[in-house]
Amino acid sequence: MRTQSPKAERPEHLHLQVDLGQRSYPIVIGSGALADPLLAEHCAGRRCVLVSDQNVAPLYARTLLDRLALVDDDLIALPAGEQHKHLGSFQAILTRMAERGLRRDGCVIALGGGVIGDLAGFAAACYMRGIDFVQCPTTLLAMVDSSVGGKTGLNLPSGKNLVGAFWQPQLVLADVAALSTLSAREYRAGLAEVIKYAAIADPDFFDWLQRNVDAINAHDADAIVHMVATSCRHKAAIVARDEREAGERALLNLGHTFGHALEAATDYTQLLHGEAVAIGMVQAAQLSALLGMADAADTQRLIDLLSAVGLPSVAPPLPLDRLRHHLALDKKAVAGGLKFILWRGIGKAEIVSGVDERALDAVLSGQ
Repeated sequence: MRTQSPKAERPEHLHLQVDLGQRSYPIVIGSGALADPLLAEHCAGRRCVLVSDQNVAPLYARTLLDRLALVDDDLIALPAGEQHKHLGSFQAILTRMAERGLRRDGCVIALGGGVIGDLAGFAAACYMRGIDFVQCPTTLLAMVDSSVGGKTGLNLPSGKNLVGAFWQPQLVLADVAALSTLSAREYRAGLAEVIKYAAIADPDFFDWLQRNVDAINAHDADAIVHMVATSCRHKAAIVARDEREAGERALLNLGHTFGHALEAATDYTQLLHGEAVAIGMVQAAQLSALLGMADAADTQRLIDLLSAVGLPSVAPPLPLDRLRHHLALDKKAVAGGLKFILWRGIGKAEIVSGVDERALDAVLSGQ
């Protein structure tokens, strides 16, 4: 649960860019970023709806509605939680968009975490074959990962993110002041995605995270801005080179193949996404060690860092056949089988296919 909303501040904001040619867009990072004039400029003279959830909307929606001259009926406040990232929520957004008279020049504003960003972005991608949307992430996980790059979608009972589209936002506003109202558990879950960027390609950032654990756990403002900016720079660069995940972008899925299976196998009720990714990264590292790709000492360094920031590294006990079922349904599966993101040590991730089944079962079984 969130607590009372903080007062917005207006220090200098950090501006990054996702370079996609004519579809390039800025990422604005800083305390008070939701008040950045770019949002009002982008929404001026067009019909907009604001999509949020029932935890976030009471804290921030009124301010945005007033600033953008929107009315209460322009707010769509969905139930909070991954279990609501389904077709029913998607339909509710589309229905309200039609009721509010949005046309091809309309805009959807996503205010919340990754669930809201994914649902609102997918609705924008589908409505009238595609209209603009803006990401206003309010969780650390959404700021460093899901709000950037254009992946949108929803879950089916069979698996996570099986329905969706690549649809880039026009603007991302990462207001780090919102993190002071985030629960400790949600904040920790976001750190999993931060650690992921270091694990796949940035050993220096991994070292920085290890040295600054105390500041990270204390929610130090400078440390948070550095984590968000570094993560966004990595993601923006990869998305610019591989927007639709034809190659390199798949590296961003380190821990996600295992993590998504864990989420689905527990019906999206036991683990937060970041917690599942944290466990999934450890499983990917363990599999890498079993296959002789990496030293087990790197796995231990990862476990130690995750533990230091309060993240889990061991999966809950689950039947092997159930995990195998959800792995087989992973959207990254191809005709030749699953592709895993493994590593050759910290900062050296790679895509691997044809993984030894016995080694995989050993990892899934916790052996």
